[in-house]
Amino acid sequence: MEKRNLVFIATSLDGYIADRKGRLDWLTTIPNPEQSDMGYNEFMAQVDALVMGRKTFETVCGFEGDWPYAKPVFIVSRTLDTLAEDYRDKAELVIGSLTEILEQIHNKGYHKLYIDGGVTIQNFLKEDLIDEITITTIPIVLGGGTALFSKLPTELEFTLVSSKVFLNQLVQNHYQRKG
Repeated sequence: MEKRNLVFIATSLDGYIADRKGRLDWLTTIPNPEQSDMGYNEFMAQVDALVMGRKTFETVCGFEGDWPYAKPVFIVSRTLDTLAEDYRDKAELVIGSLTEILEQIHNKGYHKLYIDGGVTIQNFLKEDLIDEITITTIPIVLGGGTALFSKLPTELEFTLVSSKVFLNQLVQNHYQRKG
């Protein structure tokens, strides 16, 4: 079974995934009358499970409505030692180095993983563990916030696979890791 780590995320023009206050409301500033999911459901159909950091998990827990994921969710955290009772049937805490965490998840039969959350994505990139990145750029300059990218020990080269425009304003680029 081929193992793949995939990212599907939106950024501002200046590369932020959340504003200075950690908010995401700017993601919906462009009117979307047809409620296009911009490829999200198609993307989710190809993944087995999600891997996200604590902050992203806490953000998702704060969303109104039902738990948004039908697939297994693994939470990577250096500070949590247990999940709140309400979420123990929805997510699982995984602890260790990223290679140990991936081994734990792969041993459970999940091989195509959606990697989500700023620090988590940055850490996977630092260890060259991201195979594909899909970035949808929202035409706004936030001027600060949570950056998608951080310093890396070495350059990572990707190849553009496809580019799409949604709502005549949002550009979505899909890249694969070279090599």
